[in-house]
Amino acid sequence: MVNVTEDVFATEAVNPITKSLDTIKRFTLRNGNGMSVQLITRGATITSIKYPDAQGQIDDVTLGFDDLAGYQSERNPYFGATIGRVCNRIANGSFMLNGKLVEVSKNRDNKFQLHGGFVGFDKVHWEVVAKRRDGVTLSHTNPDGHEGYPGTVTAEVSFTLSEDNCLHVLLSAVTDKPTPVNLTNHSYFNLAGHKTGAHGLYEHTIEINAYGITETDEFSIPTGKITPVDGTPFDLRVSRNLGEGLKDLQPARGYDDNFCVSFSPPQPLAMVAKAIHPPSGRWLEVVSNQPGVQFYTSNFMPDVERGEMAIPGKDGAAYAKHGAFCLETQKFPDSVNHSNFPSTILRPGEKYQHEVIYKFGAFLR
Repeated sequence: MVNVTEDVFATEAVNPITKSLDTIKRFTLRNGNGMSVQLITRGATITSIKYPDAQGQIDDVTLGFDDLAGYQSERNPYFGATIGRVCNRIANGSFMLNGKLVEVSKNRDNKFQLHGGFVGFDKVHWEVVAKRRDGVTLSHTNPDGHEGYPGTVTAEVSFTLSEDNCLHVLLSAVTDKPTPVNLTNHSYFNLAGHKTGAHGLYEHTIEINAYGITETDEFSIPTGKITPVDGTPFDLRVSRNLGEGLKDLQPARGYDDNFCVSFSPPQPLAMVAKAIHPPSGRWLEVVSNQPGVQFYTSNFMPDVERGEMAIPGKDGAAYAKHGAFCLETQKFPDSVNHSNFPSTILRPGEKYQHEVIYKFGAFLR
């Protein structure tokens, strides 16, 4: 039976929009199989996912921080957060909507917008809508004009834990004006355990159900072209070792690409990816209704071999380059500037609905 408890993660946290002092709440979801998920109202952020390995040893398999200061730090690479109003990149921080130029904030070197701008959904304080027997639902109302976006958007994210070790995340939104909406969760996974770094990551195998990737320029901005994965290091339709795959990508730093998911109509959900850590037996399946998934191998976390300082994480962890992977289900990056990409424009009377399921398991070696 799933159990949900609530406690306080932080007090007197400055709300970045209202400037009020808020209490940041934390919820812990537990099932009867040793799996637990913790999340906080700051950024609707998953702070922990604990799951047993094949021998019953429980470890935390997501990266994060012990306290609010960690999540507020400029060194936080969006650990576990809900990203919006638009995840990923918007080229030049601008796009045309209904014949008018919309200019949004450019929070990356004043060149483009990344993950919703300077104060995206990852930094706001979400309200608790419902505490359920198997999960919690949070809500955020984003004001008209915030980070340059038109319209007031009310977003909800529902986290539900099941007895079969599935974390269901349902992201939804409505708006009073046409505006782009493209939400995602930015959890960083390492099934060997969150402290095991690149060594643990390289032991994984990865499989991604995708026919192509969106081609990008040197700033990871899509060109508009979809490149088939056939015969390339991006063909992960057959499971392969992640360490070997990263070697094949050199001189690139690693994977940081939007994979175009292969659906089998009329199924509303598709198997997106499966990661396995053979030494521990842990595995993760990702299922979603979104047409894309950003596969990212923490390439821009600190390179300690070059003298960069690791990010101090929870439980004394030191997070560094290739220390985890992300599978961010989404519509394609910069869709607002490419008519051949799935549209991210949400209009009044419509409802944005993004479903993603993270299913965990372990097999005996």
